[in-house]
Amino acid sequence: MKQIRSIEQLSLKGKKVLLRVDFNVPIDPKGNITDDSRLKASLPSIQYILDQGGAVILMSHLGRPEGKNDPKYSLKPCAKRLESLIGLPVRLAPDCIGPAVQELANTLKPGQILLLENLRFHDGEEHPEKDPSFVKQLASLGEVYINDAFGTAHRAHASTAEIARYFPDKAAAGFLMEKEVRFLGETLLNPKRPFYAIVGGAKISTKIGVLESLLKKADALLIGGGMAYTFFKAQGIPIGQSIHEDAFLSKAQEIMTYAKKQNIRLLLPEDIVITDSPASPSYSKVVSISEGIPEAAQGVDIGPKTIKLFTSLIKDSATILWNGPLGVFETDEFAKGTFAIAQAVADSSATSIVGGGDSLAALQKSHLSGHVTHLSTGGGASLEYIESGTLPGIEALCQASSSPMHVEGNEKNRSDK
Repeated sequence: MKQIRSIEQLSLKGKKVLLRVDFNVPIDPKGNITDDSRLKASLPSIQYILDQGGAVILMSHLGRPEGKNDPKYSLKPCAKRLESLIGLPVRLAPDCIGPAVQELANTLKPGQILLLENLRFHDGEEHPEKDPSFVKQLASLGEVYINDAFGTAHRAHASTAEIARYFPDKAAAGFLMEKEVRFLGETLLNPKRPFYAIVGGAKISTKIGVLESLLKKADALLIGGGMAYTFFKAQGIPIGQSIHEDAFLSKAQEIMTYAKKQNIRLLLPEDIVITDSPASPSYSKVVSISEGIPEAAQGVDIGPKTIKLFTSLIKDSATILWNGPLGVFETDEFAKGTFAIAQAVADSSATSIVGGGDSLAALQKSHLSGHVTHLSTGGGASLEYIESGTLPGIEALCQASSSPMHVEGNEKNRSDK
């Protein structure tokens, strides 16, 4: 497993600390944050920096403004909410780079918090090669760099990967990043057995790598959700109008063949809830998958026999990984399978790791979040980490150069670098 420097290994007293966080939170049309869990997840690192006598300069993105300054994607609601959570003033900068921002950073005192405006208002964030000066200007604002945004660590962006090389021996992981790496790394590298992985979601194409990786690690792979129908079709089972990906039928067949050859249990649903329309159903019923799905119908949830099978396995597991819903859980009528699995994972005495926005939403909706060992804040990041064992953001922290690098800008702040 990759060794990364911890926030606790750096001297922060009197330092201006650039802290990359993930404040990409849902905001309603009135500008209200509807889920502040990502803000709360950043609090331990922020508070630690303040307690150590440092000043905090927060960096985050929000949405996809595509390199343009769009007020709809301003981090102003995040500044306001963070103030109420931490009980201290949070100054929102007018931008994330530029003379005005540099002046705010220069005058920032220990114990104070500055939140930079949305990083993605600049093309240089998502495309560092287009504007190399962007990351240099960001780096010039602080003396220490901490990455606590695991949810974006799979992106090789300016603030998540490129910036670390400007902080030789002064780049580290925050508490949230450390926790994610520890659980996903240590727990899944040598999992207590039996280790069962539950993988759902709509598409096999987005999870091929992790499916192949899990087949080499798990004792059983439980597959549900929309991706199951690609596996069914690959076996010649009629799937009606169910979501599937024809381009990945051969890959699904390869995965099933490999599992059989390696004597790994790959379990697909035994029965399925079908309907004519998930959005406005005129009927729904359970069919055995051996019957196939009628031409005009589509699968929308796992059935009771599958729930019983999956639940019994989860009950006997020592380690569980769950990523992706087992059906169209946004519709209450087709959420039974996903919620039953959420309950089974919550009731289990196993070490349980749940990742992916929909899986987390299902846990929250069923008020079971507190009964899981670890909630992974990064859906795509957690899958890529399981697949490859590292991420660009983690690699950047590991490979921070030991040779000093000159950065234009805040010379007073960086004179010791």
